[in-house]
Amino acid sequence: MKRVLTVLALAASTLVAATSQAAPVYYRAVASGPAEEIPNGSPGSSVSSFEIDDLILRAEVPFRDLSAPTISAHIHCCTVDAFRGVAPVAIPLTDFPLDVTAGSYSAAFDLGNPAVYDPDFLAANGGTPQLASGALINAFNGDQAYLNIHSTAYPDGEIRGFAVAAPIPEPGTWAMMGMGLGVLTLLARRRVMPQPRRAI
Repeated sequence: MKRVLTVLALAASTLVAATSQAAPVYYRAVASGPAEEIPNGSPGSSVSSFEIDDLILRAEVPFRDLSAPTISAHIHCCTVDAFRGVAPVAIPLTDFPLDVTAGSYSAAFDLGNPAVYDPDFLAANGGTPQLASGALINAFNGDQAYLNIHSTAYPDGEIRGFAVAAPIPEPGTWAMMGMGLGVLTLLARRRVMPQPRRAI
């Protein structure tokens, strides 16, 4: 039993060490027509994922069932209140699939590159990517940035969803947990296995 507790303590300390290192921050945006500033009845939806890691913003944006073909998509920032209001375009989603009602988009943006931002957003936030990225990251953390997909039927936005923190453990963390559980399982099996009887 003492050995099992020792292994358990070791696995826990390894897990804490792994999670205390700097890690990417994950966000999720659930977009719909009713979530637009002026709600609409679009059947469209999207559950998008964002990751910010060392000034790289990665976006995974699947979408489906839009009522009309797409014309553009953006990340907007920064609303005055969390989950409410409208904001200007911060980052245009370049190469977003156009003229479709369903699809998927994947991209990585270097937040240290001024060309990533809409020029008006960059100018309104100090004119440098350092200040603009700070404003954007603060808005992501404050529920004041949102994804908006625009269509021919709704040029101001058919579906939108605010980015919300969504903690997801790193693969390394899962690996450490798996190793710890594997060792515990082996120790438990070893302890339960019956010992052969000795001949008298």
